[in-house]
Amino acid sequence: MDSSNTWIQSFIYLFLVSASVHFLHTLLISPKLTVNHQNARVKRVAQAPLRFRSDGTFKILQVADMHFGNGKLTRCRDVLESEYNYCSDMNTTRFLEKMIQLEKPDFVAFTGDNIFGSSATDAAESLFQAFGPVIKSGIPWAAVLGNHDQESTMTREELMSFISLMDFSLSRTFPSVEDNSNSNKQNPVTNIDGFGNYNLRVWGAPGSNFANSSVLNLYFLDSGDRATVDGVRTYDWIKESQLDWLRHVSEKVQEQKLDINESPPISPHSTTTPSLAFFHIPIPEIRQGPLYSVVGHYREYVACSLVNTGVLNTLVSMGDVKAVFIGHDHKNDFCGNLGGIWFCYGGGFGYHGYGLAGWSRRSRVILAELGKGEQSWGGVKRIKTWKRLDDETLSKIDEQILWERESW
Repeated sequence: MDSSNTWIQSFIYLFLVSASVHFLHTLLISPKLTVNHQNARVKRVAQAPLRFRSDGTFKILQVADMHFGNGKLTRCRDVLESEYNYCSDMNTTRFLEKMIQLEKPDFVAFTGDNIFGSSATDAAESLFQAFGPVIKSGIPWAAVLGNHDQESTMTREELMSFISLMDFSLSRTFPSVEDNSNSNKQNPVTNIDGFGNYNLRVWGAPGSNFANSSVLNLYFLDSGDRATVDGVRTYDWIKESQLDWLRHVSEKVQEQKLDINESPPISPHSTTTPSLAFFHIPIPEIRQGPLYSVVGHYREYVACSLVNTGVLNTLVSMGDVKAVFIGHDHKNDFCGNLGGIWFCYGGGFGYHGYGLAGWSRRSRVILAELGKGEQSWGGVKRIKTWKRLDDETLSKIDEQILWERESW
């Protein structure tokens, strides 16, 4: 009798164990191992190409130095004592949401230190949170890396590859060139320093003579992170291979003027294609100066590399770059002119990045405006910029014209 009871109890025990394992596998494990073709999706792609609006404008929101950590768990730095207890990365998220709602940009450019690697325990999760508001909005966006992004769980190449695969991102790990045998095929250029060197073209207004031509070019460059020169620690710099690539792209941009000239011109001044550049670490020439016509605050020493590779000379010789937008120095938010090119800081955006207590976080807006011909929109006539503060009214400050055609 006892042996019979023991056998029955053993059978019941084994049955319950088997049933429990089957239950757990069915509800928890199997769904993770099985591809659900109904729920599977590919990257949501931004509407291409980038294009001016029908009102002749194209607006860019620059976000510099978000320094995103782990969301709600990451405390703010350099805020008033009264703000500290309820301040976290979520303040950065709310600021980005408010800027998108107010300015309604056509494109968002993130200029590095998007996440603060040493505070981000999972780089991928931090990136999803940092870029979350712009992804939710469906606005096309692109990013370059700063000197802190790679300090978490991904290398710089892995970061740029991951960012390029995110929804509505136009970022690229490597630049690309057309395959001569197939104009629709793009081949990556991997023999170039850094990760995140690429250019984006913005087409003319719909229905205009330039609807199928780019009238504004956007360059993105990887300015690196840190380096050692003759035993001295310094910030990294833009390398000669990147400048060679930049010159090549610029030549292609200028060649397009010939194509535009072949179509009926709206005005004799509508055929030049201006360009803007975006990268993180300022170049030594900004520190060396002299800077002219400074608009905004020059509050801290320009932190740049000890190595000067002649970036300014390259940009000046190219002729198409009208303004450069950088980050890195959070308490600088000025625009200054060097060699006829404007260099503009975005100003510290993120609340986990260093700043100045009582000094509002800020963001920069860039607006390109087309010239109006007799019957249609033409090429870019004017490029303006201003900043918004993260205060009660999102105050607009320091509006200025960066570039305008001498005549139209």
